[in-house]
Amino acid sequence: MTETVQSAGRTARLERSTSESSVLVEINLDGTGVSSIDTSVPFYDHMLTALSKHSLIDLTVKATGDTHIDAHHTVEDVAITFGEALRIALGNKAGIRRFGEATVPLDEALANAVVDVSGRPYLVHGGEPAGQEYHLIGGHFTGSLTRHVFEAITLHAQICLHMSVIAGRDPHHIVEAQFKAFARALRSAIEPDPRVTGIPSTKGSL
Repeated sequence: MTETVQSAGRTARLERSTSESSVLVEINLDGTGVSSIDTSVPFYDHMLTALSKHSLIDLTVKATGDTHIDAHHTVEDVAITFGEALRIALGNKAGIRRFGEATVPLDEALANAVVDVSGRPYLVHGGEPAGQEYHLIGGHFTGSLTRHVFEAITLHAQICLHMSVIAGRDPHHIVEAQFKAFARALRSAIEPDPRVTGIPSTKGSL
């Protein structure tokens, strides 16, 4: 595996290559939600575009991989790279709100996300209806990948995420509501808070 990292301000550019995939991620935490996404997994492109739009993170993702075998490797490696880029762009996390929460509907689906930019990776994920993990959405994206994406992001960004699906029937809606809820919660958590003058932790570091 090879990695190349560049960062300045609240931005990051990260390239990650393995025998299974090649991924480029560029993020700007102080953006407007502009994105250019091409992972070769169309439904995942749709989800990452929504993540960018609703988090207001400018996001570029270019990825290729062994999708002729399965989308799993490419989806996971993009999530890993995004998580690492997010951690790098956040720097020492001084002045951020740290916590964010959002409940987002998509027609019959409803998802709640709570984010803590804690420096301690932890995921609690539940509420998806039975069988959701087996649905093939858009011909490439298996429902089980949703949790896997959030696992990879939380681990590599070193954040805590509680994701709960409150309601839902359509597999597409169930996944999209989660990505949008995460985006809105993340937007709040990483926003600068004018009343915070240092690192928002009694420990003095995050």
